[in-house]
Amino acid sequence: MPSVPNNVSTQNQQSGGGRKAHDDRRNQQSRQWILHQRRSLPIASELPQFLYSAGFCHDGRVIGITQPRRVAAVTVAKRVAEECNVELGQRVGYSIRFEDVTSSSTRIKYMTDGLLLREALLDPYLSRYSIIIVDEAHERTVHTDVLLGLLKNVQLARSNSIVKQHNCGDVDNDGQDHNQTSTLRACQALKYTPLKLIIMSASLDARGFSEYFGGAKAVYVQGRQYPVEILYTYQPEKDYPDATLITIFQIHIEEGPGDILAFLTGQEEIESMDRLIHERVRQLPEGSNKLITVPIYSSLPSEQQMNVFKPAPSGFRKVILATNIAETSVTIPGIKYVIDPGWVKVRSYNPVTGMESLTISEISKAQALQRSGRAGREGPGKCFRLYTESAFSELKDSTVPEIKRCNLVNVVLQLKALGIDDILGFDFMEKPSRTAIVKSLEQLLLQGALTDECKLSDPVGDQMARLPLDPMYSKALIVASEFKCLEEMLIAVSMLSVESIFYSPCDKMEEANAAKKRFSSPEGDHIALVNVYRASAECLEKSKNAKMKEKAVEKALNKWCRENFINYRALRHARDVHSQIKGHVEQMGLVLSSCGDDMLHFRRCLTASFFLNAARREPDRSYRTTASGQSVHIHPSSVLSEIKPKPDCIIFNELVYTTQNYVRNVTRIDPLWLPELAPQYYAAES
Repeated sequence: MPSVPNNVSTQNQQSGGGRKAHDDRRNQQSRQWILHQRRSLPIASELPQFLYSAGFCHDGRVIGITQPRRVAAVTVAKRVAEECNVELGQRVGYSIRFEDVTSSSTRIKYMTDGLLLREALLDPYLSRYSIIIVDEAHERTVHTDVLLGLLKNVQLARSNSIVKQHNCGDVDNDGQDHNQTSTLRACQALKYTPLKLIIMSASLDARGFSEYFGGAKAVYVQGRQYPVEILYTYQPEKDYPDATLITIFQIHIEEGPGDILAFLTGQEEIESMDRLIHERVRQLPEGSNKLITVPIYSSLPSEQQMNVFKPAPSGFRKVILATNIAETSVTIPGIKYVIDPGWVKVRSYNPVTGMESLTISEISKAQALQRSGRAGREGPGKCFRLYTESAFSELKDSTVPEIKRCNLVNVVLQLKALGIDDILGFDFMEKPSRTAIVKSLEQLLLQGALTDECKLSDPVGDQMARLPLDPMYSKALIVASEFKCLEEMLIAVSMLSVESIFYSPCDKMEEANAAKKRFSSPEGDHIALVNVYRASAECLEKSKNAKMKEKAVEKALNKWCRENFINYRALRHARDVHSQIKGHVEQMGLVLSSCGDDMLHFRRCLTASFFLNAARREPDRSYRTTASGQSVHIHPSSVLSEIKPKPDCIIFNELVYTTQNYVRNVTRIDPLWLPELAPQYYAAES
């Protein structure tokens, strides 16, 4: 573990400008460290403790550690709290979207990178923090890339406040770098100490991060890595799920003790594999059938994700079925065998068509090395790569950063809210395409979030940025206040912000479909979601009126969910989201009102909010989107997929490509509402 230096004091200014520039660069670089750690080192949990002991939290300062995924922020925070022998939420805590387990005494704070971005809206200088550690930076999520640019800006402003403390009146002189500090004036930051940054990466090459931060010092932390034997296939595997299933049982029968980590591409594959394993286990002889499965994927509720950390019962072998969430974000104990089929599900976005595609693609070499490293955490292990050695050599070195393949509307809105108006000139580590940025600006302009000068509008743009939601959902809540259906829109947005509310087990498909019809509406999916939420609220109200205890109330709701094939944990999460967002809209002064059972106002409000996501029916019963002209179909999961005749016009929440172009979460609308409620777009279109 490297030692971390104390703050380097600013040298006295000397007459030689060259000496001063050298000192400034040295001081700046001493506040930036790039740590390239070996995969087996628990540096995210140990380093903050060392920094705390070294006195970096004096005067109430906080050490902040960001993670790209919520499961990592939660698990590492719990681990550090246990190691420090303190109650979680006191000295050590965490904050993720819709869940804050911190207090005024928290000094080591784990959080998602997106949450720190939202903190910057209220505190542009991140003044509470003495050090910020960006963990898993090599994953290059869109929030990580934006955060790196923001932290670079904040660090420069806070360091300039020390250098220029005797020259506050001249902060706009030619000596200042306007591109990097245009949003943070140095004289405003006089009270702030310099911010230290530690960027932690497990990628093959940390030079990119070092160069981005102006030659920041790179420290390679070796750690301990047990040997991992890599095994390849002789021939390419055409059916990788079947090959994964066979390999699981080969390991179980032929190899020694140790848990198995199998990588799959998504929830559906995991659930299918889980079912097949249990079918095979029942066919094994007595004594060989001691095998349990545990899933982990991003949309799984946090409580269920924690099951992967529980040890298997005595005599049993545990098989973890995971997406790429288990590559770097979490360290699962007991893993000795890793199965890597070589595939990952990648989400990409086309800004021209507005189409989001979810495709299964080859992993990169960096991902393959991350996966194999999971087998060598606690002892020697094996990695079964279900592809040939020559195929490995042909893989790309690293994955394409998310910022180059995602919808940037939320990113642009957040940057505007932070006072960064020149989005095209923002110092991204890797710039997204100009088309993606321009399309995002156009969409925000049409939604009223930006003025004609592309500044954040008041109050709509400011309100949209304050809500921790997709900008389209934020706009829907603001509009709903005017349509007097804010309670219904609040329900719909909360339900759409969590994983699927309905679940359909393969062995009870007919019963599940029948249950779903009890909540469905011929008007569409948004109303069906409102119906589910209202029915669950009635169930809770009955239980409370019966004066049942809190645990009994939750038990009754869980029973109701099972009977109606509703995802209990998703519903509970939606209720938590509803509670928090309701607090936000009340603080903003929006009027909570209900349209009752008259859903006409609600559907008109949906039209006014999602007018960019409209589609008209074609003669062949398909639909054509009004924005991009894409030919699409209603997703089979929609309550409108089987209704005849099909609606003439619909709005939708999501346009995706899986096996074909689909629109999901669909509601019927009157086509005449479009030019009436969104003249800024449809008047220009006509």
